[in-house]
Amino acid sequence: MRVSIGFCSLLLLTLCPTASAAVDQQAFDSCIADLGDRARQAGVETSLVAAVLPEIAPLERVIELDRKQPEFVQTFGAYVDTRVTESRVERGRALLAKHQPFLQTLLERYGVPPRYLIAFWGLETNFGSYLGNIPTLNALATLACDPRRSDFFAGEFVNALELMEREALPLDTLRGSWAGALGHTQFMPSSYLRYAVDGDDDGRINLWESERDALASGANFLRSLGWTPELRWGRQVVLPENFPYELASLSGERSLRAWAPLGVRQLDGATVPALDLEAALLLPAGHLGPAFLVYENFRVVMRWNQSLSYALSVGLLADRLAGAPPLALGDAASAPLRRADVENAQRALNSLGHEAGEPDGVLGKRTRAALRAFQLEQKLPADGYPDRRTLETLTAITLP
Repeated sequence: MRVSIGFCSLLLLTLCPTASAAVDQQAFDSCIADLGDRARQAGVETSLVAAVLPEIAPLERVIELDRKQPEFVQTFGAYVDTRVTESRVERGRALLAKHQPFLQTLLERYGVPPRYLIAFWGLETNFGSYLGNIPTLNALATLACDPRRSDFFAGEFVNALELMEREALPLDTLRGSWAGALGHTQFMPSSYLRYAVDGDDDGRINLWESERDALASGANFLRSLGWTPELRWGRQVVLPENFPYELASLSGERSLRAWAPLGVRQLDGATVPALDLEAALLLPAGHLGPAFLVYENFRVVMRWNQSLSYALSVGLLADRLAGAPPLALGDAASAPLRRADVENAQRALNSLGHEAGEPDGVLGKRTRAALRAFQLEQKLPADGYPDRRTLETLTAITLP
């Protein structure tokens, strides 16, 4: 699971809320006291803080999961294959039909097409089939007391207390994902406070029990992130042989009119439209996998969740709900990417002067840029992806 500005995806895992022997209890207690001070300074009632803090316990498993988010350790093919499934498509289409009148009102009010709201719902909690059962304050406190992203989660801990106060929520009600996300669409507490709306007009906002509240809140959140009505997320495209793959980057936007002369075509073979619409080319599994042109709404999806694989899965699921055929993954489905291979590649790149960052096994932007520079240097397809040929070349050059 990864954490974005407002939402978290859900892993189907359960955690034991007891403290592990590996946790430094004294340091944790000191951290909890600091969180209490921060909450009181933010205006949370002293009585609520005093009632809640003694109930907080660390969850070591939360830290383990934070280090193993699927967006960072799964290949694109494996990620999509387990999320954009036939059963999810079938269920999503049924929910589109069930909520059609209500979703139409959301489209008119917020400008977000129904298929995207249903796709987010499916990716986050499999349409509410698993909302998470982890004590939210325990999870947030554990992450707030871990140095990696302590300030973000300390703020979310305080926001969770403010949410309890505003909505008069009992402590046992506040349960969700391992990273503190809540309800059908997995809002972080800060987003629940800021963007959740009363979709069923019953005078309260309940993202656990009301599907309409969750869908309306998702539409409100997407609009606030800058969703452009009547613009799709992107499209899969076909590239010619000997394409300059170094142009594939989320930061390498150019107009569709500029992509067309490079031989970029739609799946049916037609040239991409000669429009001034800005688009970036993505090769999430390297040049042997599928290629996508993505538009501004794709960036909006990434403000919901910063993972490329997640954002592409939302778009692909939305397309399937609208009748598109399944994605042909090609070699992307059968080429596993081991974390150890990425770590070794990062070490090798660093030794050659291509700054890939700390060897952590995560194929992030810095590592991809280093790989692309190395591939250009070696006259390999410069897609920034550690395919077998690239890894073998790296190994041959750096072996003593």
